[in-house]
Amino acid sequence: MALTGRDKTRLRGRRAVGLLAAGMAAVLGLATGGTVTQAATAKPKPTHTQIQLLALNDFHGNLAPNSPTSSSGNVNGTPAGGAEFLATHLKQMRAAAAAKGQQSVTVAAGDLIGASPLLSAAFHDEPTVEALSGMGLEIASVGNHEFDEGWHELLRMQTGGCLPDGDGQNNQNSCPDPAKPFTGAKFKYLSANVFFENTQETLFAPYKIKTFEDGRKVGFIGMTLEDTPNIVTKSGVEGLTFTDEIATANKLVPILKKKGVESIVVLLHEGGFPADPRAYNSCPGISGPIVDINAGLSPEIDAIISGHTHQGYNCTLLDSDKQPRLVTSASSFGKLVTEVRLSIDNTTGDVDRANTIANNQIVTQDVPKDAKTSALITKYQTLVAPIANKVIGHITTPSVSRTADESLESPLGNLIADAQLADPSVVTDGKTPVVAFMNPGGIRADLASNAGAVTYGQAFTVQPFNNFLVSMDMTGTQIKALLEQQFSGVNGPEAPKFKVLQVAGITYTWNPAAAAGSKVVAGSIKIAGQPLVDATSYRIVTNNFLSDGGDGFPAFTTATNKFFGGLDIDAFANYLTAHDPYTPVATDRISTGS
Repeated sequence: MALTGRDKTRLRGRRAVGLLAAGMAAVLGLATGGTVTQAATAKPKPTHTQIQLLALNDFHGNLAPNSPTSSSGNVNGTPAGGAEFLATHLKQMRAAAAAKGQQSVTVAAGDLIGASPLLSAAFHDEPTVEALSGMGLEIASVGNHEFDEGWHELLRMQTGGCLPDGDGQNNQNSCPDPAKPFTGAKFKYLSANVFFENTQETLFAPYKIKTFEDGRKVGFIGMTLEDTPNIVTKSGVEGLTFTDEIATANKLVPILKKKGVESIVVLLHEGGFPADPRAYNSCPGISGPIVDINAGLSPEIDAIISGHTHQGYNCTLLDSDKQPRLVTSASSFGKLVTEVRLSIDNTTGDVDRANTIANNQIVTQDVPKDAKTSALITKYQTLVAPIANKVIGHITTPSVSRTADESLESPLGNLIADAQLADPSVVTDGKTPVVAFMNPGGIRADLASNAGAVTYGQAFTVQPFNNFLVSMDMTGTQIKALLEQQFSGVNGPEAPKFKVLQVAGITYTWNPAAAAGSKVVAGSIKIAGQPLVDATSYRIVTNNFLSDGGDGFPAFTTATNKFFGGLDIDAFANYLTAHDPYTPVATDRISTGS
């Protein structure tokens, strides 16, 4: 995730906030930055109502378990995740709370769908919405990936209905069972900071008040990250405005209080980075946007359920009144569930934070599979099999890696860029692209094979976004500016996920020691083996996400004569078929030096 300028402003204050939090934590006897020590000592009080809050985030349609040898399929070596096991864990945790007389609510902090495996994506993520509804999810904030197919499609995820997508055309099939149309989510999406342009109307309700059996009320404010328009396809959010998370939430606090709500939880699709990513149930050296968002949110807000960064953490951070506040995240892909025990004072109706505890529980695979969820997965596995198992080509190595070399170029990045450059769908008026650019964040996995055979499902795992390819004209000067934007601003080496664009048709050298704005070595840029000429116009191709300036590359927005071609996954699949068998090429397009 690239940091925005506002994020960096937030980070500048992180060290002071962290030191202050550590000091207050010591005074209160809390574990510094976390809640594990607090959880060992805090006990329910008879004068308080105990409410169980179960939280998820960044599920991304991962219905089936991922490989336990991958980071997507384990937590510190323990196999984790899978909707069948997640559903069982949720049931068991609710049952344990009920045995103690506690009521329960299940919530999520965004990116439940989008960037999903083919099992869900082939059906426009309808299976995931159905599965999560069946698990008892009640409330969810909207994440950036909920906009992958546009906000109109997101509304359909809420309300239901079927798409006229040609019954499987382009490897997608809405409502594949004619006898069972898609009825939409049983849970409620919230989007407090997503407005229709020039209005005060939000895309979804800004908050939901959950009233429990004893009349106790808890208000949930749901928000996505303000930077969403910069990291999703422009068409997906056209007509919408995203406002500041802090200001938006703080304005809603007095509205909730007027409705008799004293206990307030924010479901926020934005997060942080613990210094030790393995410390999923504590909070060592937490950094990132969540630190300053927490510091700016009203002290009337009692807890923050966060997401987006795919990290697991369980924090106690100080609010602006220097009081401890719970801030959590449950990693990604359903590998963790955060269990919060909200302790609400029966007299004030407010959360007693000293007696509110949290625990990030691993979704282990040593429990029985939930039968209803298993049946759903089996159904869609049968439906997707003809699409997923079709062999589209072969590779001469066991896999093609997305791991970058010293210059930040990868074998898989080269393959994808070559596929985009060769795609005939982007040729218009006799103009064929000579350069391709691919964002590495869009390469979601290595290209795997079955004894060398590559299926459509394996290709889709690499490129799951269904972006369109776009060809356009850029001058040599604009291309220079584009290359420099890889090494400065939101894409500079200080960003948590610093990577450069993967390329085809162009070569250049960059100097890690040079100042921002002059990283690319003068005279090193060549297109088709010839030196770049500033005034010459070159036809280039990229995906529509980058074409709109995504990932902090505004140079693409200055291009002219844009033409939309086909889907990136189709270009990738067709290239593998046309170059069967494929042998990875050398990573010699980008180099480092002076």
